[in-house]
Amino acid sequence: MSEQKSLDRRSFLKKSALMGGAAAGTALAAPAVLAQSPLVVKMQTSWPASDIWMDFAREYVTRVEEMSGGRLRVDLLPAGAVVGAFQVMDAVHDGVIDATHTVPVYWYGKHKAASFFGTGPVFGGNANTMLGWFYQGGGAELYRELTQDVLRLNVYGFMGFPMPAQPFGWFKGEVNAPADLQGFKYRTVGLAADLLQAMGMSVAQLPGGEIVPAMERGVIDAFEFNNPSSDLRFGAPDVAKNYYLSSYHQASESFEFVFNKDFFDDLDEDLQAILKYGVEAASTSNTALSLREYSNDLERIREEFGVTVHRTSKEILAAQLEAWDQIIADLEKDDLNKRIMDSQRAWVEKVAYFELMNAPDLTLAYEHFFPGRLNL
Repeated sequence: MSEQKSLDRRSFLKKSALMGGAAAGTALAAPAVLAQSPLVVKMQTSWPASDIWMDFAREYVTRVEEMSGGRLRVDLLPAGAVVGAFQVMDAVHDGVIDATHTVPVYWYGKHKAASFFGTGPVFGGNANTMLGWFYQGGGAELYRELTQDVLRLNVYGFMGFPMPAQPFGWFKGEVNAPADLQGFKYRTVGLAADLLQAMGMSVAQLPGGEIVPAMERGVIDAFEFNNPSSDLRFGAPDVAKNYYLSSYHQASESFEFVFNKDFFDDLDEDLQAILKYGVEAASTSNTALSLREYSNDLERIREEFGVTVHRTSKEILAAQLEAWDQIIADLEKDDLNKRIMDSQRAWVEKVAYFELMNAPDLTLAYEHFFPGRLNL
């Protein structure tokens, strides 16, 4: 970025406020107005206005604005308001917007390593495991290296809301074995695209708002997005009646909160902390909201829309792991990819050992209290 560009509108506002304070002895009214004016953060998401993920983003906005005591106001915009869903990282880098609420997989075309921060091999951990890796296992530094050193992006990024594993998705008929997947035109994103292509599918990478129209036009004939609530709001039950839960293609993703570096550095330290740690606050509230809404909407999908909900077969899940083996071997030829995966494997081997050994069999307990409800 140019030196002139770094003197952005926030610097101007801060300097104006200071100048107004110096003139307080002769003109009290104007500085008081300036001091009360909130600093506006223009944040665009990668989600359609109606998607539940906009509700999640609003929870972040509410917490930031309240914690800042009105000093920050977030202008939250849906995908397409300024740039397309896949263009938000470039827009933040260029200063076209101040921030974005997105996922790394939407810009992994810049470097496949981006996909490791949400949609890479699972190795045996879940989204909580991998969010822990980001903050306590070296992931944040590797993310900084990728974004700032390798790609020269003028951004800071934080992760929040460890998502439930994404369903395998929506199909017009049943798919019970790996051979049933051959030839499908399937929507997914990131390294999941490489994974499903290795399993015999033809993959189209589309933002969420384009999925159902593409299904209706025959551009795709099967798809996944992320969760029952988004799928229901997209109109997925109108174009397919078989919904498969459980998959290894995207089982450890979190939201990405990205800020223009010049904008962020120009803030007072307490406002920087509010934007940063607001991610953690929203992560908790998003988790609670997702538990309620995803469960309610899955029930609606079954009961109101007549969709058959399946659990993806162990044969397909095993084939996914074998496909990951092939993809990992190729990805490891790149030094950064290998160092990221080595870091993740070391973390998962240690942390997931405790998680898995310590976790009680929740399926056994659920079956005990709600016998026959699970369709396994």
